[in-house]
Amino acid sequence: MRNVTKNMIKKFCLLTLKYDFMGYSFHSESELSFHHLIFPKKDCDDLGLEGGYFEWNGAILKKDTAHDYLHVIERHNRDMFIDITCEMIRENLKGYLSLDCLKRIDDVLKSFEREYSGTTDRNGESIIKEEYQRRIFKN
Repeated sequence: MRNVTKNMIKKFCLLTLKYDFMGYSFHSESELSFHHLIFPKKDCDDLGLEGGYFEWNGAILKKDTAHDYLHVIERHNRDMFIDITCEMIRENLKGYLSLDCLKRIDDVLKSFEREYSGTTDRNGESIIKEEYQRRIFKN
């Protein structure tokens, strides 16, 4: 795990809160990953940002739920992806996880789930996995 990720986990008290920047619960630090917010990893080297692993460019997400789900949303609804990203940038700027931001993220996720319920991937599996719908705000 990168130092920036460890530092952000500590700064945002994630091991105490036990949820990430999108409101997904986790049990251990090893479940968390750095998500590029402003400049995607693929563009960072071209921009001279050395991979883009900077606190101002990141959010900490649970790897197998929030992080994966956010990229599913990005592929299907860019506007909703941007709405969620803006809320995480807001959290990052505040320096703490705001329940208001988390609630707005949850609202976008619920909208995505209503709109894309029944949508499947090329393997015929639902794009919205059951574990994607388990967040700190109960549905």
